Amino acid sequence: FQISGYLNLLANTIDNFTHGLAVAASFLVSRKVGFLTTMAILLHEIPHEVGDFAILLRAGFDRWSAAKMQLSTALGGILGACFAICAQSPKGAGETVAWILPFTSGGFLYIALVNVVPDLLEEKNPWNSLQQILLLCTGITVMVLLSLT
Repeated sequence: FQISGYLNLLANTIDNFTHGLAVAASFLVSRKVGFLTTMAILLHEIPHEVGDFAILLRAGFDRWSAAKMQLSTALGGILGACFAICAQSPKGAGETVAWILPFTSGGFLYIALVNVVPDLLEEKNPWNSLQQILLLCTGITVMVLLSLT
């Protein structure tokens, strides 16, 4: 079982690296975009990290080791942010974010489609499917409204 825990830690580190890329690149665009991206990622990360912690416990880690390992994966986010800042072009942030934001957005969309859509398709209760779709649309609406302010 412990190998699944280490694989989860590797995946979480890579995920946090892309989050760091997205946050830093978003702040290169503007404060507003940076704060919105940070809030979106934080809201995503809270349940994600709780789930990863449970995976580590199931893989045989004790609580303290699991917490330390989860905290160590946050270094991936710091490295991603540093990479985005160091990749900034002398010509300005536009060239940096021109590849970072589409790369990270595409990764997030891929993960969402791979993880969420199959669960929606397997759902037997139509009411649960409708609730999930409505919540997904609510999230999209909130993002659109926040981008307009």
